[in-house]
Amino acid sequence: MTGPVVSDYMIRDVLTVSPSMTVGQVRDKIISSSFHGFPIAEKGYLLGFITAKELLKYINTPDAKMREVMNRGTLCAVPSMAIEDATRILFRYGLRNLPVVDENRKLVGIISNIDIVRSQIEKARPGKVMTVKKFLEQQNGIRMRVVNKDVPMDQMLPSQKEVYMDELIGRQYEIKRGLNEPIIVIQRRNGYLVVDGHHRVMAAKKMGQSTFNAVVLEPNNLDVKLGLEKTAEKWGLRTLDDISIIEGSKHPLMEAATMLLPDEDAASINQRLMDNSNL
Repeated sequence: MTGPVVSDYMIRDVLTVSPSMTVGQVRDKIISSSFHGFPIAEKGYLLGFITAKELLKYINTPDAKMREVMNRGTLCAVPSMAIEDATRILFRYGLRNLPVVDENRKLVGIISNIDIVRSQIEKARPGKVMTVKKFLEQQNGIRMRVVNKDVPMDQMLPSQKEVYMDELIGRQYEIKRGLNEPIIVIQRRNGYLVVDGHHRVMAAKKMGQSTFNAVVLEPNNLDVKLGLEKTAEKWGLRTLDDISIIEGSKHPLMEAATMLLPDEDAASINQRLMDNSNL
């Protein structure tokens, strides 16, 4: 069985700089972006890669052309390269980004450390699904079939009564960056009970999506009442609109991740995500 390849996760819309740009122009482009460097390309062909660190060598010559100061050539990947091999190159040489070229050496994409992390998160999903499946089967004396499909938002039945606004913003950013991590739902007669992924699906709903990709557990007996269903009914959860959004406190993940930051710096993190993603 073949695994994921670079073309599955690479970003295809690549921002570049040209060899005719000056050091000062490239410096300003890096400063005004969220990137630490850019591929150097001409007429679609990849010539090299310039980072902020390398640009510092020429800080006193802002009018010099990139063609004069750039190092020709750079490490790169091809679309058919296995993700594991691309990971090794990034790790081995301490790179953040790896340009992707076709057989003619034309730039067709770029893969970054973020994309590698994305691939690993999605890779872990099958194991989580099987754990949930086994637990529910044992607890309820049923058998479940696993299918993957897009589920309409208006057919989703929540089993969690609240979500955190800061985590919704983070999930929106992930979705915009292409993290295709499906939620886990259980098919019921009146819809699909959400088992895992409430923040993801609520983030997508706020973005205007009408469906979300899901791993669907289909039980052989739809009349068996699950514990999650009983709890949801007790809380009065019937649709996604019944979920409360908490704005005054942090999601536990962000509480732990920002505990060493001053309050003003922690508060600016989500704002930067919104600015970068046009949320």
